[in-house]
Amino acid sequence: MANPKRVLSGIQPSGRLTIGNYIGAMKSYVALQEEHDCYYMIADLHGITVPQDPEALREQTEMVTALYVAIGLNPDKAAIFLQSHVPAHAELGWIMTTLSYMGELERMTQFKDKSAGKEAVGAGLFVYPPLMAADILLYKAHLVPVGDDQKQHLELTRDLAGRFNHRFGETLVVPEPLIPKLGARIMSLDDASKKMSKSNPNPGSYIAMLDSPDDIRKKISRAKTDLGREIAYDPEEKPEISNLITIFSQCSGKSVPDIEKAYEGQGYGTFKKDVAEAVVSALEPIQARYADIRASGEIHRILKDGADRAAAVADATLREAKQAMGFLLPRR
Repeated sequence: MANPKRVLSGIQPSGRLTIGNYIGAMKSYVALQEEHDCYYMIADLHGITVPQDPEALREQTEMVTALYVAIGLNPDKAAIFLQSHVPAHAELGWIMTTLSYMGELERMTQFKDKSAGKEAVGAGLFVYPPLMAADILLYKAHLVPVGDDQKQHLELTRDLAGRFNHRFGETLVVPEPLIPKLGARIMSLDDASKKMSKSNPNPGSYIAMLDSPDDIRKKISRAKTDLGREIAYDPEEKPEISNLITIFSQCSGKSVPDIEKAYEGQGYGTFKKDVAEAVVSALEPIQARYADIRASGEIHRILKDGADRAAAVADATLREAKQAMGFLLPRR
């Protein structure tokens, strides 16, 4: 393996994972594990920045773990672990919070969006970005697969790493974003100006990775379309159809020009049916593998092994950081 780099990414165990999560992030994880040293986290500490039902949190955590393996991640190659199983995340998260400025946290777009119109906003939502920075910096990750909506948080991570290194000496790696050119952001089926989200109250706006084939066909058939009948990729003028073309391309492996050519002169009806079948075909083997993993009882062993591997790296980085800052460390 020539010059492997370390990769860190994570997904919150809140709500149902969608094809937006799969196409925008998870799909790339499988290829990355063949080339790099990968750490894939279930970000359960981030999940509690908003209220969670305990039973639902446990179920969703197991669901995300099983889906990680079902999409093709190999626990022998990539560490799959829970954020809460590696205490160094919380400790470095606090250190990163002390290095953060109120103004830069107030400027975070996601905080503005999620707090808009609410009478009370939890402090955890406000200090979410420094914890995310700690997640990345603990592993000295070179590459971080992120969607467009997370670029601002990664920029803060880079700033905090630089700030730490400037004050205390070169200790932390300044990471780079890894953003797919196509499919980085799958949009809502009912409004292509908004990202597809598992938190959308309209279940018809997203396709969950565990949706049944009939539900997938129904949702695609009802997906919003643009005026006219042309099947053309033009995110500015035809955002709804462009979103469906992206989904089709990512699920079928066909190029955008090939899709445009194949449906030239045809209406939306046939196109949407074929999009639905492409999504069904892409998700069926994942769903079958998911059922096998849940039935096997292997999830807890996978998480323990992943946490052991992750902690070995994270604890070493935390110790370096604390030593650089002047903390009196316990003797080993």
